[in-house]
Amino acid sequence: MPDLHAMRSTPSIAACRMLQALPPATRYLLRGGAAVRAAAEASLDLVIPSVACRAAANGAWAALWLGPDEWLLLGPETLTAVPAALGAALAPLPHSLVDVSHRQSALSVSGPEATTLLAAGCPLDLDAAAFPIGMCTRTVLAKAQVILWRIGEQAFRIEVARSLTAYVSQFLAEASRGIT
Repeated sequence: MPDLHAMRSTPSIAACRMLQALPPATRYLLRGGAAVRAAAEASLDLVIPSVACRAAANGAWAALWLGPDEWLLLGPETLTAVPAALGAALAPLPHSLVDVSHRQSALSVSGPEATTLLAAGCPLDLDAAAFPIGMCTRTVLAKAQVILWRIGEQAFRIEVARSLTAYVSQFLAEASRGIT
């Protein structure tokens, strides 16, 4: 059996002053209708967005809207299993809850030129008026599919496939060389 802890370790990334690897996290993909969303909200004490491309967070959990019936739930690595309350709340409902903690890693891009750096490889309009704090979406960065979440005025979280983390970080490090 593979060492799951080793698979969740922080990957190495290219050096860039605006970029850092975030610690491993617990990640679940939740799919289901309105009743599933309501049950998950109650058990996690978290507002799970019903509005497209929005994220919400409480102290331990965050929920990112990925589709009309799909959310990415993020929590600290210490949450190694779905809380019993969530499993019990969802049990009578048709849903899908999949642990994807091992397949992704997260990067943080922050600083006064964060949007400029991301714009080097992302086709979205990242101006705060078009992509405000709390907005999230699936997009591409260079040639990698990512989930981009604006967590602050000058701060973004990037969820990327673990196998593409080095590629994305090297792209951002190279792109940052042209930013003063």
